[in-house]
Amino acid sequence: MSDLPHPDGMPAISALATETSNPATTDIDRMSPLEIVQALNAEDAKVARAVELVLPAIAQAIEAIAKRMRQGGRLIYIGAGTSGRLGILDASECPPTFGTAPDQIVGLIAGGPIATANAVEDAEDSPVAGQAELEQLRLSSTDTVVGIAASGRTPYVLGAIEYARSQHALTIGIVCNQASPLEQQVDIPIIPLVGPEAITGSTRLKSGTAQKMVLNMLSTGTMVLLGKTYGNAMVDVIATNYKLEQRASSIVQRATGLDREQATALLRATNGETKTAIVVGRLHVSPEVAREQLAAHDHILRTTLEAMQS
Repeated sequence: MSDLPHPDGMPAISALATETSNPATTDIDRMSPLEIVQALNAEDAKVARAVELVLPAIAQAIEAIAKRMRQGGRLIYIGAGTSGRLGILDASECPPTFGTAPDQIVGLIAGGPIATANAVEDAEDSPVAGQAELEQLRLSSTDTVVGIAASGRTPYVLGAIEYARSQHALTIGIVCNQASPLEQQVDIPIIPLVGPEAITGSTRLKSGTAQKMVLNMLSTGTMVLLGKTYGNAMVDVIATNYKLEQRASSIVQRATGLDREQATALLRATNGETKTAIVVGRLHVSPEVAREQLAAHDHILRTTLEAMQS
């Protein structure tokens, strides 16, 4: 099949950097298993540098996201294929890690939930579907929509971003090619240029790795700004299993100097609320007072402790 131009007049897909042939892997089918993984590893080594070059844009994004989330806004990821799955992955890991509500950070994928495990490749061609997803969420001006598309030209994502802009939501794009429609449409473009993939056009490789790294930074950086950590401890962790219960106990022990048995008992007394337990353990107040003080200081533990100790 010939490489036809995009129906909206965009250049043929072969013009994209992520779709060009990588000279380092043109003979990958002749390589030994060790040579294959060495070649893949050499390409992956380029990803961190590509992300490093866009750190200022990522920092700008987390500051803007945090500002809107303080006003009650949501962080919404939207993408197709690998890009959509990565957004869903990042969103799904925030509630247990940072204690966010399930609807605070949302991942949407072209084709719906079935596409998380099964390829529904034609679903990405509908800009109307992207808009409809956000309409169902009743998008508001305090929300942030992050469009994820290695090519920067996925219709599903572009339709969502166009609608998000019409609702005055903050728009961010994560793209791995220059001068894309997505880059031109969003408020904050994040463009890690990873170059040609080891397997031509397989953007689940370097592009996907770069997207995952950027998403990690967006959610983690935003959560840090919102006071979801104390130092590097995840003090809003929700202890939903044994491992997380042990993690919460360890956090309380380090922050208060209590032993494991005392920390565990304190967590039970505070309904598993790690921040509350730390305030109680450090300042010897009741859980009710601890909760009141945390609420008065935007639930930021460090600020609360400093204010109560002054």
